[in-house]
Amino acid sequence: MFTTEAILIRTTRLTDTSLIVSWFTEEEGLVKTVAKGALRPKSAFAGKLDLFFSGEICVVRARKGELHILREVSISGWRQGLRRQYLTTLMAGYFCQLVEAGVEPGHCDAPLFDLLTRALDYLEKEDPTMKAMLHFEKQLTEILGISGGGGAADTALRSHLGMMPATRAQLVERLTEE
Repeated sequence: MFTTEAILIRTTRLTDTSLIVSWFTEEEGLVKTVAKGALRPKSAFAGKLDLFFSGEICVVRARKGELHILREVSISGWRQGLRRQYLTTLMAGYFCQLVEAGVEPGHCDAPLFDLLTRALDYLEKEDPTMKAMLHFEKQLTEILGISGGGGAADTALRSHLGMMPATRAQLVERLTEE
């Protein structure tokens, strides 16, 4: 069993009552958990498993595989400001998708955790901009060690990841309209 600070980056329905919850943590990296009974009306997880929430999680390690059991969640950062407009939510989701695509499960990366935390906290208070998106991409390439060559960060990320999340094209389109 382990306890760590985490940011919820994805949820997927597993059964009628349970969810697979993906977290990015400071000490354990990318962690996938099963939240048993999370969709039941009187679940201990009710109201605690939403995108971009952060806090402390307690997890029981799986004996085999990478799907662990979520025991407890104590939310400290609700980040309600990320839901004030679609573009803000879209950019926050894009940042989480990049982080998820850029790291292997279980790979600890404190600077990357700090980058995602700062980016989500920034978006909670400020409107999304092209400058913010490009800054995040540049910082991400530096942390991943793929920033060499002086080219655009999105080109380095595309080469490293194989492709960029589809939400990037939507962001660029919406941000250039403004």
